Amino acid sequence: MPELPDISVYVEAIQSRVVGHKLVRTIVKSPFILRSIAPPITASGGKLVREVRRLGKQIAIGVEGGLWLVLHLMIAGRLHWKSSAPKLGSRNILVAFEFDNGWLWLTEAGTQRRAALRVVEGETGLESLNAGGIEPLDVSVEAFGVALRSSNHTLKRSLTDPHIFSGIGNAYSDEILHRAQLSPVAMTQKLSDDEVARLFDATRTTLLEWTDRLRAESAGEFPENVTAFRPEMAVHGRYRQPCPRCGAKVQRIRYASNETNYCAKCQTGGRLLADRALSRLMHEDWPRTLDELEALKTR
Repeated sequence: MPELPDISVYVEAIQSRVVGHKLVRTIVKSPFILRSIAPPITASGGKLVREVRRLGKQIAIGVEGGLWLVLHLMIAGRLHWKSSAPKLGSRNILVAFEFDNGWLWLTEAGTQRRAALRVVEGETGLESLNAGGIEPLDVSVEAFGVALRSSNHTLKRSLTDPHIFSGIGNAYSDEILHRAQLSPVAMTQKLSDDEVARLFDATRTTLLEWTDRLRAESAGEFPENVTAFRPEMAVHGRYRQPCPRCGAKVQRIRYASNETNYCAKCQTGGRLLADRALSRLMHEDWPRTLDELEALKTR
């Protein structure tokens, strides 16, 4: 799922292309994409684009008259821009926006249709789509700590909860926790002030570094290679590959359709976190440390 760095670069790319231009029409190709009824999508046609902004992991395109078209890409949604029309017969195209200077369209890989488009009116309508989490790059360490400790959850859950923090998901939470050298299952209300400060610094540094990296990578072109798995990442998507800090193999916790990647040596004092599926299978044979895991492999 595109997160704060990816969405920020998307917003900049769209903003530079459409602000001040007319949205001629919106072509909805999939009945599943449009999740609102009023105002109608046709009400935005022929209107000048006034603003493009990020709303958590969503992209909001504001046109004259106070209407906002809000896109949530979810996991597999991606945006594309060309000066000419796309092949609208493609089944992966869910919606296309024709502007007076080009086309923006959304595709979604796979068969599940999770991406969403909503049309709302005014700042009040826009705010109704805001989950309410704080912007991690816009707050002090004190405000960050208050939000973090507002409920007692694991660090992984809290960082990815849009009601607590805006724009952070599975990929960058792994990178943040690795940089902070904190366990993904540490409980938020048990963190020391020093650990909170370390997490705050890691959050800011990680998000800013990746935003700058992605911005430089696109080099003024429309970003077309948006992915949650990048070879430059420290731990996310790098199971069994060496940690860039200590060289130990990256570990994982799998749950549902997601997984958490971490370095046991750097983040959990060498302790392996229980992977639910394997723990059920192996019961008491589940290794508790890196040393036990290595010993298991040599049997």
